[in-house]
Amino acid sequence: MTEQMETDSQVALEFEAIVEEQQGFVYNLTYRILGNYADAEEAAQDAFLSAYRNFHRFRGEAKVTTWLYRIATNAALMKLRKDRNKRTLTDSGYEDMDLVSPTRGPEELALNSELRERLQDGLEMLQPNLKAAVVLRDVQGLTNEEAADILKLSVSSLKARLHRGRVLLRKHMQHYLQPNP
Repeated sequence: MTEQMETDSQVALEFEAIVEEQQGFVYNLTYRILGNYADAEEAAQDAFLSAYRNFHRFRGEAKVTTWLYRIATNAALMKLRKDRNKRTLTDSGYEDMDLVSPTRGPEELALNSELRERLQDGLEMLQPNLKAAVVLRDVQGLTNEEAADILKLSVSSLKARLHRGRVLLRKHMQHYLQPNP
């Protein structure tokens, strides 16, 4: 084997290991931004393809995961912008979250389902830059520093977007946040 072929083979194996390790998180991230399985899968594939094509540019200044999440976020946001006019609401992605204890009865389960829908509606109404900040920070659970790095923002800019996004979501959810009289 030539030296170039060996190098290419090593790069492919290294990248394959990254894909194997990160595919779940990348898919979950794109799903939370896009809100449906097919679009999320397409965006995740686009992200991995773009990352592979540009793997030679990765200089190791950031963690490979941060670099990959940035690519995935950008792929999801590009798809979101491209499909914005033809998007319809689909599964929210919150179906596996227990916002209300299911042991409390059908009334609370109905409220739980309605709450999930309301949250997804609120996320869909956010501008893409606010939505990305909220999803990375509040849904995916990244730190401010990680989310800011992925979005290529300062931490203070991320916090400002988070604040605006959360205020808009809170306003959208106001009916659910007020105690019943």
